[in-house]
Amino acid sequence: MMEHLQQVTDEAGHLREEAPRGHSRTEGLRPTASWPHTAFIGLGSNLADPVAQVSRALDALDHLAQSRVARRSSLYRSAPVGFLAQPDFINAVAQLETGLSPRALLDALLALELEQGRTREFCNAPRTLDLDVLLYDDLIHHEHGLTIPHPQMHLRAFVLQPLLEIAPERDIPGVGTAAAAARQCKDQQLERLV
Repeated sequence: MMEHLQQVTDEAGHLREEAPRGHSRTEGLRPTASWPHTAFIGLGSNLADPVAQVSRALDALDHLAQSRVARRSSLYRSAPVGFLAQPDFINAVAQLETGLSPRALLDALLALELEQGRTREFCNAPRTLDLDVLLYDDLIHHEHGLTIPHPQMHLRAFVLQPLLEIAPERDIPGVGTAAAAARQCKDQQLERLV
């Protein structure tokens, strides 16, 4: 049986592949020769003019180093999950073509959150901006602070519906098609905004 290779980042931030080590699990990688990589980013906000926050973040994603936004979904309004005593969220998904490694991409997203005033008071708290790496190529990966695919994405209509808008045939590695996952979330209310 052929051993799967794992993508790692060198000191300069470039991706290379090597055999997996430790407990990190990586499957189905495209070779680095196929750069740029395709990542899907989930965006959400429910504070300080959420429509403007998400729109500003979509523009900022297009200016990340070694990256460009290839597609962006419509904006969607959704009810909060977890902590319910807070305003509705505005959500979107962006398809990003990037040369950044998954960890470097996450770090860039966290920096954008901070620029837009994100604080982390408690789990599922209201927020000015939330940016999540949903998918990165066909990667299945887990390390401290980063799991790909995002572990809750297949349970959330506010992720699946915008994803299907821009990538209707997309699979979620280890789960199945995004369309099949979305059918399991039919009871979750979602409003597409113009």
